Amino acid sequence: MKTSSPNFLQPNMGKKQNGKGKKEVLEADPPEEYVVEKVMDQRIVNGKVEFFLKWKGFTEADNTWEPEENLDCPELISAFLEAQKSVVEKPDSNKRKSSTDEPETEENKAKKKKDVSDKPRGFARNLAPERIIGATDSSGELMFLMKWKDSDEADLVPAREANTRCPQVVISFYEERLTWHSCPEDEAQ
Repeated sequence: MKTSSPNFLQPNMGKKQNGKGKKEVLEADPPEEYVVEKVMDQRIVNGKVEFFLKWKGFTEADNTWEPEENLDCPELISAFLEAQKSVVEKPDSNKRKSSTDEPETEENKAKKKKDVSDKPRGFARNLAPERIIGATDSSGELMFLMKWKDSDEADLVPAREANTRCPQVVISFYEERLTWHSCPEDEAQ
């Protein structure tokens, strides 16, 4: 369940050091170990699998996307994949059943359809957005995973819609992930 140096917690990140200081820091400080609390999501970027992780002892604002090869939590990954498999299999239950199974009544079919279609998603829930937990473009469009105030359920919403409906929330999301890098030319001046 441990991994070393997630992106958001890299020691000495962004600090100016000379060549000698770097070697001493690397030898003196072994990489810190962070514990994964839960695997939240999965994506593929440039053909590599990445997982969105909740870190033990940190807030959800500190969740990060990490490549699979950096992780040492096979139990959590397999539990997440099993949960995803059951979510994916649920829509298959609407397929026609074989004649040996119980026949599904028209009333039950209508009730199932109504339950699925009546449940509003995203901004249609008329809840105030609290913050953006993550982002993905796996569907071909940039989508934000939005956490809502007074709700434990998060929804994927199109970024273009979030940009217009809650621009401050979008700005906060990007500001949290903003990193500054200095150029060697700037340091010389």
